[in-house]
Amino acid sequence: MNAVQTYRYLQPSAMRAGGLDLQTCGGPAANPRFFSGFLTTPAAAAAGLLAVAEVARTRYHQPVSPASLDPVVTGSRGRLRFESFSGCCGVYARMDVVPAGFDGEIVGHGTTNVDVNPPLREALARVGGIEPLHVAVGPDDLTVSTMEGAVVERKVPLPGRWLRGFAEVHVLTAGFEPRAEIPAAEAAAFLGRLPKAGDRSVLWAVPAGRTLRLTSRAVPGAVCLSGAGRLAALRGLLRHARTLRVYGPAVRAGSPAVPSTWELDTGALRLSLTLSPEPYRGFSGEGAALLSLAGDEVIDDAELVGALLAWDPTIDVAALADAAGLPDNRVRAALAQLGTAGRVGYDVAEGAYFHRVMPYDGGLAERDNPRLVGARTLVEQGAVRLDGKHATVRSGDEEYRVRRQPDGSLTCSCQWWAKHRGQRGPCKHALAVSMVAPAEVEV
Repeated sequence: MNAVQTYRYLQPSAMRAGGLDLQTCGGPAANPRFFSGFLTTPAAAAAGLLAVAEVARTRYHQPVSPASLDPVVTGSRGRLRFESFSGCCGVYARMDVVPAGFDGEIVGHGTTNVDVNPPLREALARVGGIEPLHVAVGPDDLTVSTMEGAVVERKVPLPGRWLRGFAEVHVLTAGFEPRAEIPAAEAAAFLGRLPKAGDRSVLWAVPAGRTLRLTSRAVPGAVCLSGAGRLAALRGLLRHARTLRVYGPAVRAGSPAVPSTWELDTGALRLSLTLSPEPYRGFSGEGAALLSLAGDEVIDDAELVGALLAWDPTIDVAALADAAGLPDNRVRAALAQLGTAGRVGYDVAEGAYFHRVMPYDGGLAERDNPRLVGARTLVEQGAVRLDGKHATVRSGDEEYRVRRQPDGSLTCSCQWWAKHRGQRGPCKHALAVSMVAPAEVEV
């Protein structure tokens, strides 16, 4: 299902005599102003912003004409974050500008789209040298006061699955751990050996001294690398980077494909690409956020925790728990719930959540999810029947058996579970059972 997102900019973003002028769309206010100052590493910042914009206009699976989705920028205390998803929703890109990367003032907090148009991309590609680059994120006071200026408006068909990707990726990456760190020179050599764009093989990267070696099978400590050509957006920043860090979930021998994050660090900024488990799989269909969306008991906690978020660079769960009067586990569950509406993201480098508010209707992530809609319908119809150690769910003319496993997960006798074996979240029958029976109840 597609929505139409309208971008309204007071004028196009551009490289001007005074520096880089990035125009913002709506968000906490019309055309908000987030930052004015210098970027201390202009060539690296330009390469990172180009990478985020390139991901936003690329469809890696079944490539077609470029998409025209504008990256998202968040201004918070001590951070500027630029984010995008690929048109196919299988790659999530983010550039985090840390305090060492700017000399100026973050004058506003919030999240909005930022215009990165074709002429600006061409200008960014020519940025070089070591002189600091002055940047304004959002219109300056003179532009704001020019009420009769023409508004640059672009209406873009925005896939609902692209919106749901933000709801999914923070849940997945919150379970990642650092798996490898290699110097930039070795990273360049490693990326140079990878299959080219279009290759869809599932590979695994294993730490080997100062580099990574590739294998075709999962082993403990390995990181999944599926569709290796999707890392191409990192190459522009390699000459500015110090290290490449790789993050992923724990795997065992024979594990199926899983997502992973690949991050270049320059010291002043970090550029990361998070890859879906396979090129044809968009993050929107992974189902990691479904249980957070389904839980009724965390809704009140999420409202309380959401009111306490304060645009800090990272969210201190322990401090938030003290302020909310809740245990840590309930705060983490509340953050997962808030993330499904785009109100928090997750930074693997910091190992912490961060605050943002997406400039889209966060309710779309819930309303347009077929499994969640189907599960709520089953519950409303009274289709779930608890039966000792099992649950029976009637859907249409069929009945399905759902069982809770020792680790708390639910299995089902339906074709969806037989095909995916829990790798893409719960089916609608298991999701309906989770709504009816608390996790601590054996079904």
